[in-house]
Amino acid sequence: MAYDQPIIIKKVKKHGHGHHGGAWKIAYADFVTAMMAFFMLLWLISMTTPEQKKGIADYFAPPNISQSTSGSGGVLGGTALDTDNVKMAGATPLIKQDVPAPPGTTNEGAQAMLSGGVGTQAGNQNANVGAAQAELQSHFDQNFHAAAASIRQAWQAMPDITKIADNLIVQETKDGLDIQLIDQEGRRMFPEGSKYPYELTRKAIAVVAPILQKLPNQVRISGHTAAGGIYNDPHYGSWELSSDRANVVREILGEFGLSSDHVNSVAGRSVMEPFFPNDPYLAANERVEITVLYDAPPVPPNMKP
Repeated sequence: MAYDQPIIIKKVKKHGHGHHGGAWKIAYADFVTAMMAFFMLLWLISMTTPEQKKGIADYFAPPNISQSTSGSGGVLGGTALDTDNVKMAGATPLIKQDVPAPPGTTNEGAQAMLSGGVGTQAGNQNANVGAAQAELQSHFDQNFHAAAASIRQAWQAMPDITKIADNLIVQETKDGLDIQLIDQEGRRMFPEGSKYPYELTRKAIAVVAPILQKLPNQVRISGHTAAGGIYNDPHYGSWELSSDRANVVREILGEFGLSSDHVNSVAGRSVMEPFFPNDPYLAANERVEITVLYDAPPVPPNMKP
């Protein structure tokens, strides 16, 4: 018995080449980048001068490699370092041999050595003096800082003194520590034309005396007046008033503990040194200054005669 067999037709589809990845793109990009860098290098080399090329070569050359093939062939290539570490031809001994001086030059050499020794000693003495002065200056600065703080604290501890707080100034200057009693508009430290201070001014001066007594430095007291003052007595003017006020301040300081050997000078300056040079008529130009001087005391600190 015969059966009909089905006819099967197979269709084969043809595909294109498969995907091989993108690694070649990266390699190609690296190649193009390298070529661009190479051409830029060639362009830069062509633009530089021979001197610039040598400088670049010296910059990248290791300093300990010899550039010479002659001589010993070592690191220095037959050269040596002199006493100043400068490369030079040949070798130089580190120990110098003394060569006798020709006749007639021995005395000159001795004199030169002697003068050099004297100059060295003088330089050392100057250095020692400078160091001592610097140390003394530092000691004074520390004392002045402490004294200024103590004066301000003493004034702040007195309730009445706050009324004239703007009239009291403590500051460090090139001359030393300045304590100033300054007049203000409507608030004076001394009655007009009088050498005796108000009671609040007297209290402010009194608390300063024990603090100044603890310092080894001397004190200079000077009185100042403002320009344009009117004086009824033709024989008593700004010079006499400024001098009397400075001396009264000295007396108050002495009364409350400042010994006379701490006082360097007492002077009246009249209108010669105004606090405001541009306006000598201001009330603030009328003042008394107590200056603790930077000058060294007769006996240095921490030493007994």
